[in-house]
Amino acid sequence: MAVRSLAYVRVAAKDLTAWRAFGEQILGLAAVASDDPNVLLLRMDDRPWRFRIERSDHDRLLAAGLEFTTEADFQAALNSLRSAGVELTSGTPDGAQARAVRDYVTCADPSGNPLELCWGHVVTGTPFVSPVGTSHFVTDDGGMGHVVLPALKLKETRAFYLKHLGFGDSDEMRIPIEGGSLGLHFLHAAGPRHHTVAVGEFPHPAGLIHVMIEAPALDDVGLALDRALKAGHHLSATLGRHTNDKMVSFYVRSPSGFDVEYGCGGLLTPDWSTFTPTITQKEDLWGHKWDFGH
Repeated sequence: MAVRSLAYVRVAAKDLTAWRAFGEQILGLAAVASDDPNVLLLRMDDRPWRFRIERSDHDRLLAAGLEFTTEADFQAALNSLRSAGVELTSGTPDGAQARAVRDYVTCADPSGNPLELCWGHVVTGTPFVSPVGTSHFVTDDGGMGHVVLPALKLKETRAFYLKHLGFGDSDEMRIPIEGGSLGLHFLHAAGPRHHTVAVGEFPHPAGLIHVMIEAPALDDVGLALDRALKAGHHLSATLGRHTNDKMVSFYVRSPSGFDVEYGCGGLLTPDWSTFTPTITQKEDLWGHKWDFGH
């Protein structure tokens, strides 16, 4: 019944114009024509979209879309959630069409993070063309990337993903703070990414700490970094390489206040039965000088 990958993210945003410029000219995603002027769709592969930005009077994560491979896996997870008393809201046909999936439900994890569980996806049949020349993004069985979500109920939230959605442990960290430390759990889905969801024991006003997207080569990351610097976007982290998933990346602040990790070379594990979870004491092998201000 395991989730395979991150299918999409939905974001509430005050400024769609800023998001379009950020998505196309910094990240290299392709804006999709929409009949709704209050919705911006951003494409990165053969899916109709991976980011759905919806006009609002606030900036916040609306949902992380988690995808199952089969309807049987999807239904098994729903049964597990119902047996635990988790409130589920069934999707509608129009909602499924808007999300380009066969079926979905909405729910929240124990820390209140909004989730959409789905299965069955649409493919466009037309090639992805980046407006800045990025050849493609690394998606396929690994999905669009990963999300890091705030989890003040850390123990219960980790258990929710492991017990009901079929995730497994990849890595654990303790982030030092004055007077103690905060926990961070990295959780893998059935797909090969080192982690599809991570949950951290700290709040975030946008409801999303960061979302990661992966380019195919270091030059793509460097070119995106140059574009972000030239445009004056805030870098929450300089270029660096993580210890646990080996991703080489930088972090740039999105128009909705959360960060986008733009990286390459992330660790892939095709067979999780041979994987041993780790505890990481040093977050980065090198680089990633952090600046969460601004």
